[in-house]
Amino acid sequence: MSDEAILQRLRHIGWRGELPPGGRRIARVVAQHRAGYELHDGEAVFGAQPAGHFLKRALDPAQRPAVGDFVEVEEGRPPHILNVLPRRSALSRAAAGERYERQLIATNIDYVLVLTGLDNDFSPARIERYLSLIEDSGAQPVVLLSKLDLHADAQARLSALRGRLPAHTPVHAVNGKDPASAQLLARYLQPGDSAVLVGSSGAGKSTLTNTLLGDERMATGAVRAHDSRGRHTTTHRALLMLPSGGCLIDTPGMRELKLTGEENLDLFADIEALAETCRFADCGHGSEPGCAVQSALDSGELAGERWRNFLKLRDEREEQAATLEARLRRQRGGRPAERPHGNRGRRERE
Repeated sequence: MSDEAILQRLRHIGWRGELPPGGRRIARVVAQHRAGYELHDGEAVFGAQPAGHFLKRALDPAQRPAVGDFVEVEEGRPPHILNVLPRRSALSRAAAGERYERQLIATNIDYVLVLTGLDNDFSPARIERYLSLIEDSGAQPVVLLSKLDLHADAQARLSALRGRLPAHTPVHAVNGKDPASAQLLARYLQPGDSAVLVGSSGAGKSTLTNTLLGDERMATGAVRAHDSRGRHTTTHRALLMLPSGGCLIDTPGMRELKLTGEENLDLFADIEALAETCRFADCGHGSEPGCAVQSALDSGELAGERWRNFLKLRDEREEQAATLEARLRRQRGGRPAERPHGNRGRRERE
């Protein structure tokens, strides 16, 4: 098969650019199981095992193949994944538990579709947490609000959320069961595009996925009345090829979204800019005179809920960053650096 024919085949599964040197078979990871991986080469799905170097216990899990990766494959029975090709984007979170590990959610994606219900699942703070994780992934966030018909104040919630998020963040209300409603996502799922669908259990990810597929392929389930949460009908990440020509990665509902420690929190750039106008450079934004943040809170310019969520995410990021730094120092065999004692006196801005 000619290189051009191979390229055309790979572009059906989201490949960008030219073929890498070496002439090895290229495929994309569409699912990961305990027994191995499922790969797609643009024509067919086939099983594969990771090469031995991916199985080393000391290897950072983020360096192992993940759903969305393009990989070089060595033929055999079974085929083996030799290398993970450079990722153009990667969405990750810190894994649950006390031990710091980064868990990849999806790679080589163009859009992250954040789906949340307008019922009891609705949480602007959780949406902001998702957006903080997405910021440095290389992908664009798109917020999707489902179950518009299940809350009497849904339109007010929708308007308030749009006012709370950055103006450049797309926010759409969708009916996951209605193909006409789901059609508004076509702009994010064009041929060659890849998107990952994330959200809580019961938000309607599988329902929306089935509508986009035009097929009841993904299992769906009812939600609990008291909190609108559902069971994990999706049990593992899977990359699906859509009739539109795009690729969609469906994910299980995520109950825990821990920051990695490397987020910029650009989502709250307005708060950072506001803090820069405080009278004192080391203002704690409490009872200090000339505090611009407290003034904005008193006037209603800054919502108290958003301020509290910023503090929560900022503190978590700093804690995770310190944990990551300590882990890296242990790996290098060094000792944690002593933190210099800063000047605790109050300094007025010049």
